[in-house]
Amino acid sequence: MNIIETAIPGPLIIEPKVFGDERGFFMESWNADRFREAGLDLNFVQDNHSRSARGVLRGLHFQNPNPQGKLVRVVAGRVWDVAVDIRKSSPHFGKWVGVELSAANKRMFWVPPGFAHGFVSLEDGTDFLYKCTALYEPAAEHSLMWNDPSVGIEWPLEGIEPQLSKKDLEGKSLDQIEAFA
Repeated sequence: MNIIETAIPGPLIIEPKVFGDERGFFMESWNADRFREAGLDLNFVQDNHSRSARGVLRGLHFQNPNPQGKLVRVVAGRVWDVAVDIRKSSPHFGKWVGVELSAANKRMFWVPPGFAHGFVSLEDGTDFLYKCTALYEPAAEHSLMWNDPSVGIEWPLEGIEPQLSKKDLEGKSLDQIEAFA
């Protein structure tokens, strides 16, 4: 597997080894020993799967307390996936990184605790998988406003009208969220 660092320390792009031929492909999406050898000693406790139509924008979500680390990937379709550093003590507080994840490129994205996470679906029928390091706690979940001008995420929305849940439409700005220390 190939691990690519991003402009912000913490989030990582992971390219698994893919073995393919005319019959299809095989890849290992999770192996605790291999990830540990790569410096990612992770304990996942919950898996999630979402399906989204083109233009669905989910996020930017985080839990505080009980933050979740997320290893995410797409198995059908494609997304623009984003992580925002919301650790007040970080020199990168309020900065974001994004990556296209797709069934075709088979990339994974590690979003560590202390980051808000979200994505926009770029194709109908996009299936998005999450491996989480903490259980979902509805009372601890928060949303950072997806279009907060102080964060300035460059979403690839040409020709797309984002579709958000009521919860995400009520996301708070960076200066209003319950950020991490």
